[in-house]
Amino acid sequence: MSKRNLPLSKVYGLLEPGPVVMITSLGSGWPNIMTMSWHTMMDFEPPLVGCVIGEGSLTFANVLKTRECVINIPTVELAKPMVGCGNTSGREVDKFKRFGLTPAAAEMVKAPLIEECYANLECRLVNSKLAKTFNFLILQVVKAWIEPKRKHPRTLHHLGWGRFMVAGQTVRLPSKMR
Repeated sequence: MSKRNLPLSKVYGLLEPGPVVMITSLGSGWPNIMTMSWHTMMDFEPPLVGCVIGEGSLTFANVLKTRECVINIPTVELAKPMVGCGNTSGREVDKFKRFGLTPAAAEMVKAPLIEECYANLECRLVNSKLAKTFNFLILQVVKAWIEPKRKHPRTLHHLGWGRFMVAGQTVRLPSKMR
Protein backbone atom coordinates (compact mmCIF):
# COMPACT_ATOMS: atom_id res chain seq x y z
CA MET A 1 0.00 0.00 0.00
CA SER A 2 1.38 3.41 -0.95
CA LYS A 3 -0.63 5.38 1.59
CA ARG A 4 1.06 6.94 4.60
CA ASN A 5 -0.11 8.01 8.03
CA LEU A 6 -1.82 11.41 8.11
CA PRO A 7 -1.60 13.40 11.36
CA LEU A 8 -5.05 13.95 12.85
CA SER A 9 -4.45 17.70 12.79
CA LYS A 10 -4.56 17.49 8.96
CA VAL A 11 -8.01 15.82 8.70
CA TYR A 12 -9.63 19.26 8.62
CA GLY A 13 -8.18 19.94 5.16
CA LEU A 14 -9.73 16.75 3.75
CA LEU A 15 -13.28 17.34 4.95
CA GLU A 16 -13.68 21.10 4.70
CA PRO A 17 -17.31 21.28 3.61
CA GLY A 18 -17.85 24.06 1.14
CA PRO A 19 -17.18 27.52 -0.09
CA VAL A 20 -15.59 30.00 2.22
CA VAL A 21 -18.23 32.55 3.18
CA MET A 22 -18.20 36.00 4.72
CA ILE A 23 -20.65 36.51 7.59
CA THR A 24 -21.93 40.04 8.15
CA SER A 25 -23.47 41.04 11.45
CA LEU A 26 -24.44 44.10 13.42
CA GLY A 27 -23.74 44.93 17.02
CA SER A 28 -22.51 48.15 18.46
CA GLY A 29 -20.42 50.33 16.20
CA TRP A 30 -20.02 49.45 12.53
CA PRO A 31 -21.17 46.30 10.69
CA ASN A 32 -18.72 43.42 11.00
CA ILE A 33 -17.48 40.87 8.46
CA MET A 34 -16.07 37.48 9.47
CA THR A 35 -14.62 34.92 7.08
CA MET A 36 -15.88 31.40 7.83
CA SER A 37 -15.54 27.97 6.33
CA TRP A 38 -17.01 25.69 8.99
CA HIS A 39 -20.63 25.37 7.88
CA THR A 40 -23.00 22.70 6.65
CA MET A 41 -26.46 22.47 5.11
CA MET A 42 -28.82 20.81 7.57
CA ASP A 43 -32.17 20.92 5.77
CA PHE A 44 -33.63 21.92 2.40
CA GLU A 45 -36.89 23.76 3.17
CA PRO A 46 -36.72 25.84 5.10
CA PRO A 47 -32.99 26.00 4.42
CA LEU A 48 -31.07 25.47 7.64
CA VAL A 49 -27.33 26.04 7.92
CA GLY A 50 -25.24 24.89 10.85
CA CYS A 51 -22.04 26.80 11.49
CA VAL A 52 -19.19 27.04 13.96
CA ILE A 53 -18.21 30.56 14.97
CA GLY A 54 -15.47 31.13 17.55
CA GLU A 55 -16.93 32.14 20.90
CA GLY A 56 -14.44 34.96 21.38
CA SER A 57 -15.26 36.59 18.07
CA LEU A 58 -17.28 39.75 17.58
CA THR A 59 -19.51 37.89 15.11
CA PHE A 60 -20.40 35.24 17.71
CA ALA A 61 -21.44 37.96 20.17
CA ASN A 62 -23.35 39.89 17.48
CA VAL A 63 -25.28 36.87 16.20
CA LEU A 64 -26.24 35.75 19.70
CA LYS A 65 -27.33 39.30 20.58
CA THR A 66 -29.28 40.17 17.40
CA ARG A 67 -30.21 36.60 16.37
CA GLU A 68 -29.48 37.39 12.72
CA CYS A 69 -26.70 37.70 10.14
CA VAL A 70 -26.02 37.40 6.42
CA ILE A 71 -23.98 34.63 4.81
CA ASN A 72 -22.24 36.20 1.80
CA ILE A 73 -20.66 33.89 -0.79
CA PRO A 74 -17.59 35.40 -2.49
CA THR A 75 -15.84 34.21 -5.64
CA VAL A 76 -12.13 33.96 -6.37
CA GLU A 77 -12.03 37.65 -7.36
CA LEU A 78 -12.59 38.52 -3.69
CA ALA A 79 -9.84 36.25 -2.36
CA LYS A 80 -7.67 39.04 -0.94
CA PRO A 81 -10.44 40.91 0.93
CA MET A 82 -11.88 37.57 2.06
CA VAL A 83 -8.58 36.53 3.65
CA GLY A 84 -8.01 40.07 4.95
CA CYS A 85 -11.37 40.05 6.73
CA GLY A 86 -10.48 36.68 8.26
CA ASN A 87 -7.17 38.00 9.58
CA THR A 88 -8.48 41.28 11.03
CA SER A 89 -10.54 41.95 14.15
CA GLY A 90 -13.82 43.79 13.67
CA ARG A 91 -13.39 45.26 17.12
CA GLU A 92 -10.50 47.32 15.80
CA VAL A 93 -11.45 48.24 12.23
CA ASP A 94 -14.38 48.76 9.88
CA LYS A 95 -13.72 45.90 7.46
CA PHE A 96 -16.05 47.28 4.77
CA LYS A 97 -13.87 50.41 4.56
CA ARG A 98 -10.53 48.65 5.07
CA PHE A 99 -11.13 46.10 2.30
CA GLY A 100 -13.14 48.22 -0.14
CA LEU A 101 -16.38 46.26 0.16
CA THR A 102 -19.85 47.72 -0.33
CA PRO A 103 -22.60 47.20 2.28
CA ALA A 104 -26.08 46.82 0.78
CA ALA A 105 -29.41 46.83 2.60
CA ALA A 106 -30.93 43.45 3.30
CA GLU A 107 -34.68 42.90 3.10
CA MET A 108 -35.41 40.64 6.08
CA VAL A 109 -32.54 41.34 8.52
CA LYS A 110 -30.63 44.41 9.65
CA ALA A 111 -27.14 43.07 8.92
CA PRO A 112 -25.87 44.22 5.49
CA LEU A 113 -25.23 42.20 2.37
CA ILE A 114 -21.80 42.43 0.73
CA GLU A 115 -22.64 43.81 -2.71
CA GLU A 116 -19.58 42.28 -4.42
CA CYS A 117 -20.44 38.72 -3.39
CA TYR A 118 -21.98 36.26 -5.85
CA ALA A 119 -24.78 35.29 -3.45
CA ASN A 120 -26.17 36.51 -0.12
CA LEU A 121 -28.28 34.57 2.38
CA GLU A 122 -30.19 36.55 4.99
CA CYS A 123 -30.40 34.40 8.12
CA ARG A 124 -32.05 34.24 11.52
CA LEU A 125 -30.61 32.27 14.42
CA VAL A 126 -33.07 29.47 15.22
CA ASN A 127 -31.04 27.32 17.59
CA SER A 128 -28.08 28.07 19.83
CA LYS A 129 -28.30 25.07 22.19
CA LEU A 130 -24.82 23.88 21.18
CA ALA A 131 -23.25 27.35 21.31
CA LYS A 132 -21.70 27.00 24.77
CA THR A 133 -20.32 23.53 24.19
CA PHE A 134 -19.30 23.59 20.50
CA ASN A 135 -19.79 27.20 19.27
CA PHE A 136 -22.36 25.67 16.90
CA LEU A 137 -25.24 27.83 15.70
CA ILE A 138 -28.16 26.87 13.47
CA LEU A 139 -29.34 29.56 11.06
CA GLN A 140 -32.47 29.61 8.94
CA VAL A 141 -32.15 31.30 5.57
CA VAL A 142 -35.11 33.69 5.27
CA LYS A 143 -34.14 35.44 2.01
CA ALA A 144 -31.64 34.48 -0.69
CA TRP A 145 -30.04 36.64 -3.38
CA ILE A 146 -27.94 35.57 -6.36
CA GLU A 147 -26.21 37.36 -9.23
CA PRO A 148 -27.94 35.80 -12.31
CA LYS A 149 -25.17 36.82 -14.74
CA ARG A 150 -22.64 34.61 -12.92
CA LYS A 151 -23.37 31.21 -14.47
CA HIS A 152 -20.28 29.41 -13.18
CA PRO A 153 -19.04 31.11 -10.01
CA ARG A 154 -15.53 30.13 -8.96
CA THR A 155 -15.85 29.88 -5.19
CA LEU A 156 -12.96 29.27 -2.80
CA HIS A 157 -12.70 26.23 -0.54
CA HIS A 158 -10.38 26.30 2.46
CA LEU A 159 -7.90 23.44 2.74
CA GLY A 160 -6.24 24.78 5.88
CA TRP A 161 -3.10 26.70 6.69
CA GLY A 162 -3.52 29.41 4.03
CA ARG A 163 -4.33 27.00 1.19
CA PHE A 164 -7.49 27.27 -0.89
CA MET A 165 -8.95 25.31 -3.79
CA VAL A 166 -10.95 27.12 -6.45
CA ALA A 167 -14.15 25.41 -7.60
CA GLY A 168 -13.88 24.60 -11.25
CA GLN A 169 -15.64 22.35 -13.69
CA THR A 170 -19.28 21.42 -13.08
CA VAL A 171 -20.24 17.81 -13.77
CA ARG A 172 -23.85 16.70 -14.18
CA LEU A 173 -24.67 13.11 -13.13
CA PRO A 174 -27.99 11.24 -12.76
CA SER A 175 -29.77 12.09 -9.51
CA LYS A 176 -33.13 11.42 -7.88
CA MET A 177 -32.92 14.78 -6.11
CA ARG A 178 -35.52 17.24 -7.33
